[in-house]
Amino acid sequence: MKKIAIADDHPMMRGALILAVTTTFGKAEILESSSIAELMAQLREAGEADLVLLDLRMHDANGFEGLRQIRAGFPSTPVVVVSALHESRLVSEALSLGAMGFIPKSTPRHEIVAALQRIAAGGVYVPPNAEPGLPPSARADAESEFLQRVQTLTPQQRRVLQLLGTGKLNKEIAYELDIAETTVKAHVSSILHKLKVYSRTQAVVMASRAQPEGFKGLPDC
Repeated sequence: MKKIAIADDHPMMRGALILAVTTTFGKAEILESSSIAELMAQLREAGEADLVLLDLRMHDANGFEGLRQIRAGFPSTPVVVVSALHESRLVSEALSLGAMGFIPKSTPRHEIVAALQRIAAGGVYVPPNAEPGLPPSARADAESEFLQRVQTLTPQQRRVLQLLGTGKLNKEIAYELDIAETTVKAHVSSILHKLKVYSRTQAVVMASRAQPEGFKGLPDC
């Protein structure tokens, strides 16, 4: 079951986001908070989350301070900014600070669902009306950025990523590479950190989209 944190100081908005989350992911554990302090406490107690939907403006957070706190305390947790404001400069700054998406509060629920599905599949969501004003770096293709991150993997980590793509379990990867299962777990953790993704599934999906046919084109270091 996925664990989704929703931080917004407006109960009605939290309710709307809960509907979108349950439509997207089905049954999920929802963590609701009305402040950054409450959210951070929940994440510490829960041991991170699969996704955080973060209101840009709350009473105890100035601008992107909340996003910065989450990225500093839980760097592997994906964050999507949700805001009534959606100027291109705000979208660009959110992405530069590590957000995986920026969803305006005026977005219809079915489009929010589509945005969450895109993010869950390893993509980055940007509101269409903000794209023309974004700098090229913010509009960069997600697959191209992913390949740049892949170049930071060691040869053994790239091999583990390829085997993850075949659906093998940790113990099966350990057998095939003749290494300990704990070593495989360490490689997987390092892969997720280097690729800036939050799950094995996301790493595999992004790799398969960027380099199909079993990741044959994964670049060498």
